[in-house]
Formats: sequence, C-alpha cells, structure tokens
Amino acid sequence: MRTIALTNQKGGVGKTTLACHLAVAFTQAGQNVVLLDLDPQASAAEWGDAREAEFPHVQSIQPSRLAKTAQQMKEIGADILILDTAPHSEGTVMDAIRLADLVLIPCQPSIMDLRAMSKTINLVKLTQVHAFAVLNGVQHHSTMAAVEAEKTIRDHLGLPVAPVKIGERVAYNRCFITGQAAQEIEPDGKAAAEIKKLHKWTAKQLERVPA
Repeated sequence: MRTIALTNQKGGVGKTTLACHLAVAFTQAGQNVVLLDLDPQASAAEWGDAREAEFPHVQSIQPSRLAKTAQQMKEIGADILILDTAPHSEGTVMDAIRLADLVLIPCQPSIMDLRAMSKTINLVKLTQVHAFAVLNGVQHHSTMAAVEAEKTIRDHLGLPVAPVKIGERVAYNRCFITGQAAQEIEPDGKAAAEIKKLHKWTAKQLERVPA
C-alpha cells in the first residue's frame, strides 16, 4: 500500500479538492483506493456520501485513529491510501507526513499562501519523506504569478514543485455538489486533463519510493 498525504496548515488551498480527484483518478486506473478524511469539517466525507459510485472508499476518522486505521486498510488490501488533513493542526499534519510515502502541499500562487506554507515545509523537512508543492487555483490570465510562485517555493523555501499546475476552474466546484470528480462530469474538459496529468505524475513519484 502506498500513502499520499495532502497537507498544508493554511486552509482554503484545495487539499480536499485534490484529494478527492486523485482518489477517483487512481480508482479509474484500477486500484483499490481509500480516502481518509482527517478534517473535522469532513468535506471529503460529505463528498463521498453524495457519490453514487461505490468507490473510492471515503471514511472520516479521528486523527488519533490514523495509524490503526491505516494498518486496517493495508490488511484489507488497499493499494492507495490518501490522507486529507485539517489545517491549523500541527500534530495531525506531522502524523500524516510520517505515515506518507509522498506528501503533496497544495498552494495558491499568492504571497499570503507562500508565507503560510513555510510552516508545513518545516515539518516536512523534519522527515525524509518525498514532498512537493502543487500550485492550485492558478488563474488563466496570471501565468506570471504562477512562475514567480514556483521560483519562490523552489529557491527560497527549498521545496520542489510539481510540474502539473491546477487551474481555477468551475468544474472543480461543480463536482462537489454531486459527489463526482471533474473527470467524471466533463471527461474531455480542461480540468479532467489536468487531473489526468497530475495522477500520472503522482503515480511516477510513488514508483520511485522504495517499497
């Protein structure tokens, strides 16, 4: 079983959106996926409740149950475990990071987001886990802001940035109403294409992590 943690101590950066979309993408690729919602707001769990499709399995748990639940998921044959963490919770974030094979830190290309994510990066640096920032909510007319944000994260915060950038698209918001993912409601849309690229890149990163 491989574990991916979506984390950032700042709220509103798109952790749940990316967690749900990656969960569907890995499921569509034929893998058994479990998405654990560690956020008290339980947005991912509510999305899961709204889904008509049986998979991926989505479960809301108390952070204190993370290690035990992860072990149970491994025992029942899960291939991919995705952790959607809560903001403003250093202990939970650290537990998720230590458990993960890969950490993705969603971040919007704004100065406030860049400043806030330094706390999460410092936690990641306490471990040996593979971690990347993922630029999310990138506006179509402001590609320069994304370029500058990537440079700041890489050169000043010391964290590599995923080559796939996620745009600010209506499809990502629409799908939460119906418990779907963008690739399900608009298979040929731009959002679906972005998620396909992100899934492919993420899968490659997992392959590079020693078993």
